[in-house]
Amino acid sequence: MSNQPTILLVHGFWGGAAHWSKVIVELARRGHESIRAVELPLTSLADDVERTRKMIGQCGGPVLLVGHSYGGAVITEAGNHANVAGLVYIAAFAPDKGESPGAITQQCLPDAAANLEPDSDGYLWIKPAKYHQSFCQDLAADEALVMAVTQKAPLAGTFGDPITSAAWATKPSWYQISSEDRMIHPENQKMMSARLNARKIVTLGASHASLASRPVEVAALIHEAAIDSAG
Repeated sequence: MSNQPTILLVHGFWGGAAHWSKVIVELARRGHESIRAVELPLTSLADDVERTRKMIGQCGGPVLLVGHSYGGAVITEAGNHANVAGLVYIAAFAPDKGESPGAITQQCLPDAAANLEPDSDGYLWIKPAKYHQSFCQDLAADEALVMAVTQKAPLAGTFGDPITSAAWATKPSWYQISSEDRMIHPENQKMMSARLNARKIVTLGASHASLASRPVEVAALIHEAAIDSAG
């Protein structure tokens, strides 16, 4: 698929690039040869956007940005790069100009909000014993345990960093809603996806970790977006 854009996968809070493992395999099975996954520092929106922009530049051609969770906020800002052909949101924040993920969260608090816990260094964690039921209730216990132990906590202040320019206002977009999400309330996902003027919205009966629990469907949406944005 040499005429397709590079697919650049952007993870969210409480996990790293490896959260995309199953989606990467599915995309490769569909013939995608140019797939990259950025590892965010999760220290501030500006830092994460800068890291993503550098990766976009390294791809050297059209890029389809795919963001999960907080990664959606990152692609919303980084997507203004000239090489970005489209944006795919996977159970993700899609803030408008001046909005932050934290402000959107407050509009409709998710079920697992009480399971977040800051540490003395300012990092925000999902309580390990609550990770499975909060983040990925539709995954097996062993997989959830590994995700809980290896979770990558953000600096809590990152939640409040606002978007300065929303790329979805000018770039084509796609959105996958997780109807059983306990981390980003499904009502907030419906609100954000509705205002995108998205080319396609898919709703899955999945947890926040749809990229791990429903990788075939998630990869199918990304694949469709890659073909569409190339046209």
